[in-house]
Amino acid sequence: MDTSINAYNIHYKILNEKIKILIREGYEEITVQGVCGQRYIGGGLQSKKVKIILYGVPGNDLAVFMDGPEIVVMGNAQDGVGNTMNSGRIVIHGNAGDIVGHSMRGGEIFVKGDVGYRVGIHMKEYRDMYPVMVIGGSARNFLGEYMAGGMIILLGMTERKYVGNYIGTGMHGGVIYIRESLLRSASLGKEVNIFMADTSDMDKIRPYLRRFASYYGFTENKVLKGQFYKIIPITSRPYGKIYTY
Repeated sequence: MDTSINAYNIHYKILNEKIKILIREGYEEITVQGVCGQRYIGGGLQSKKVKIILYGVPGNDLAVFMDGPEIVVMGNAQDGVGNTMNSGRIVIHGNAGDIVGHSMRGGEIFVKGDVGYRVGIHMKEYRDMYPVMVIGGSARNFLGEYMAGGMIILLGMTERKYVGNYIGTGMHGGVIYIRESLLRSASLGKEVNIFMADTSDMDKIRPYLRRFASYYGFTENKVLKGQFYKIIPITSRPYGKIYTY
């Protein structure tokens, strides 16, 4: 049975069903050609063995509620990548849109290029579920907004070298690591503090940066170069005063 799917002009429901059929047949690597804006690809998949390689531009909510698979995008992706993702891995070889990792609960997302607004909004962690996102380029405003857990690493390796304002607004858990060169013109939310990353911080992020380098063909030295800063919340209940309990 052919493990390659031509997605040209196929509705997303039919495309997802074709992928599920191949998974049920026991195939561990599936290639999808001609992807053009189909939403919800990989939505709700629960196989820890399968790898899905997408050629083209997947639409919104790629891997929504995904639990286990690896998805590789050989290009850009639209908004909502990894929305409420439980586990697995997403590797994007281009840019991604807004709200990447929205309410992400576990797994890993790697983006070679830039991302849009409100990336990492409401990321969370629970027990052994710990979501991690590594972004090679820039991010727009409200990075880590209302973040409740997990880790975001922003590297600034593209030409833009930019991070938007209001980093960590409403943040009450988790951690954001950003390279020094990105912070010169950015503003932080009122709910966070910033510190220079120490040895223990670098030990924590180094395995993910090594993985990032291996996915995209960078040297480890290039990815680790420069001073990193850590952004963490001041309190676990930033808006407690507005409630009556």
